[in-house]
Amino acid sequence: MGIPIREYDAVVVGAGLAGLAAARELKKAGKSVIMITKLHPLRSHSGAAQGGINAAFAEEDSIDLHMFDTIKGSDYLADQDAVEFMCSTAPELVRWFESMGAVFSRNENGTIAQRPFGGQSHPRACYAKDRTGLTLLQTMFEQTNRLGVDFLDEWYVSDIIYKNGVVCGVCAYDIKTSEPVIFNSKVVMFATGGYGRAFKINSNAHANTGDALSIVARHGLPLEDMEFVQFHPTGLAGTGILMSEAARGEGGKLLNSKGERFMEKYAPSKMELGPRDLVSRSITQEVLEGRGVGPDKDAVYLDLTHLGEEKIMERLPELRDLAITFLGQDMVTEPVMIAATAHYSMGGIPVTIEGRAKKNTKDLVTGFYAAGECACVSVHGANRLGANSVLEAPLFGRHVGKTMAEDIDKIELTPVDESVADAMLAEMKMLTENNGDERVVGLRSELQASMTENAGVFRTKESLEKEKKIIKELRERFKNVRIDDKSPIYNTDLQEAIELGHMLEYSAFIVEGALARNESRGAHFRNDFEVRDDDNFLKHTYAYMDENGDVSLEYGEVKLGKFEPEARTY
Repeated sequence: MGIPIREYDAVVVGAGLAGLAAARELKKAGKSVIMITKLHPLRSHSGAAQGGINAAFAEEDSIDLHMFDTIKGSDYLADQDAVEFMCSTAPELVRWFESMGAVFSRNENGTIAQRPFGGQSHPRACYAKDRTGLTLLQTMFEQTNRLGVDFLDEWYVSDIIYKNGVVCGVCAYDIKTSEPVIFNSKVVMFATGGYGRAFKINSNAHANTGDALSIVARHGLPLEDMEFVQFHPTGLAGTGILMSEAARGEGGKLLNSKGERFMEKYAPSKMELGPRDLVSRSITQEVLEGRGVGPDKDAVYLDLTHLGEEKIMERLPELRDLAITFLGQDMVTEPVMIAATAHYSMGGIPVTIEGRAKKNTKDLVTGFYAAGECACVSVHGANRLGANSVLEAPLFGRHVGKTMAEDIDKIELTPVDESVADAMLAEMKMLTENNGDERVVGLRSELQASMTENAGVFRTKESLEKEKKIIKELRERFKNVRIDDKSPIYNTDLQEAIELGHMLEYSAFIVEGALARNESRGAHFRNDFEVRDDDNFLKHTYAYMDENGDVSLEYGEVKLGKFEPEARTY
C-alpha cells in the first residue's frame, strides 16, 4: 500500500496564535485548509504568554510612540515599514479579539486596563490578569472550531515539498502510529514558534525545538538574523520558567546580594523597565561580579512584597503559584530568585509584510509563507519589546491568512508522487535502525549547556569559535545516535531524535551569524566589540546551509524610515 496523498488549498503547520488566525481567514474565504500540529492547539506555546498585548489606546500614547519604542528597542535593526504596519493595526486587532469574546482586565471606568512594560514610553500592554496568551489562544481556538477548520494534532511535519522555487505541500507522519502522509497543497504556512530550547536555561515549552527552521534550510533557503536570541531577564532560578515582565510592570524591584536596587547603575531613567536585553545583561553582570544570591550565587532577587497580597492576587496570581510550586517562595512574603533565561527568537524564516517567504535577499518562494516567532518580518530587529510578540503573532497570522486566500486563486496545484517523502522516510529509518552508542539526551544536554556558555548573554570570538567546533563534533556524533523505542506507536524517542537533528543544524546558524557580526546590537552582545557599528552592520544577516551542512552568509538592507538611528540610552 502506497503513501496517502491528501489535497488541500492550504496547509498551516503550527496551531498557536499565528496559525489559528491564518486558518480562520482561509476558512472564512471558503478555502480548504488543514492545520497540522505536533501537540494539541491549546498546548501551543502562545498560551504561556503572561503579560499583555501592546496597542496604543491611551490619550497620552500614540502609534508614532509605539513605533519609536519598538524601533529604538530593536537597536534600529527592525524594518520600519513592517513596524508601522504592526503598530497602526494593533488597536483594531485588540478590538477584534474583544469582539470575539476575549475578556481583558478593566479599569474602574470600564476601559481595557494597560500596564507598563520595558522600553515603553507609556503603559500600553493590554492584559488579562497574568494569563493573556492563554485567554487569546482559547478565544482563537474556539473561533476556528466554530468555522469548522480541520485539525490534525499529534502529527509531525518532517519536510516541505520544494522544487524550482515552489512549495506545494508537506510530508508528515502521525505520531500515534508513525504512518506517513503527503499533504499536497497550493500554499503552505509555517507558524511553528521559536527555538529557545537550544539553550540550557530557557522559558520555552518542550515542543519549541525550532524544527521548521532547519527543514527550510535543508532546501538551501535562507534564515534571517538568527544570531539575535532574546534572554528574558526574569526566569525562575534553575528552571528558566518565566516570571512575566508584568511583575516588573506592576512595580517589582531587582535586588542583588547586598540588597541594592542595581538597575540604578545600568538604566537610571527606566530602572527595572529597561529593555529586555539591557536588563538581562545587568542581572548577568551582577552575578558574574559576585553579587548573586541563592545556593550557587547564580541568581538575583525579584521583590514584590511591597505590592501586598491583594494586588498580587488580582494582577499576578499565576506567577505567585509558579514561584511557590517550583521554588517554594511566596512572593507575597519574600523575594523570588530569578536569572536571565533564553526566551525569544528575533530571527527566523525571512518573509515580507504579507508573509511571503524569501528565496534570497531579492526573490520570493511561490506558495510558501510564515508568521509568528518562526518568521522574521523584522518588527523586532535585534531585540523585542515585551508584549510585542503576543501582538505580532495574531496580527501577521491574520494578515498572512488573507494574503494566502488571495494567492490561492492564482496558483495551480502542483501534483506530486510518493518520492517526495523519500527524505522523511530515510530519516525515520536511519534513526529507528541505527545501533550507535550515542544518546539523544546526552547530546542535547551538551548542546544546550555549551550554547548557554558560549553563545548566550555575553559572547566573544573565542567562545563562538569554541561553540562552532562543539556543534560540528556533536553533529558527527549524532550520526551514531541510538534510540531504545523501535515501535511505531507514540514513538517519542524517534520524535526527540528528529528534533535534536534540527536543533544541531540551526544552532550552527546562530553561532555563524554571531561570529561574523563584530559589534554589539540588542540581544547580541560581543565583549570584544562592545559598541554598535552602524557603518558596517546596520544590515540583516541571511544565512544558507549547503549539502555538507556548512553555513555561508550574505547581507540584506534594513528598511529605514522616519526614525534615524541614534544612541540607545535609557
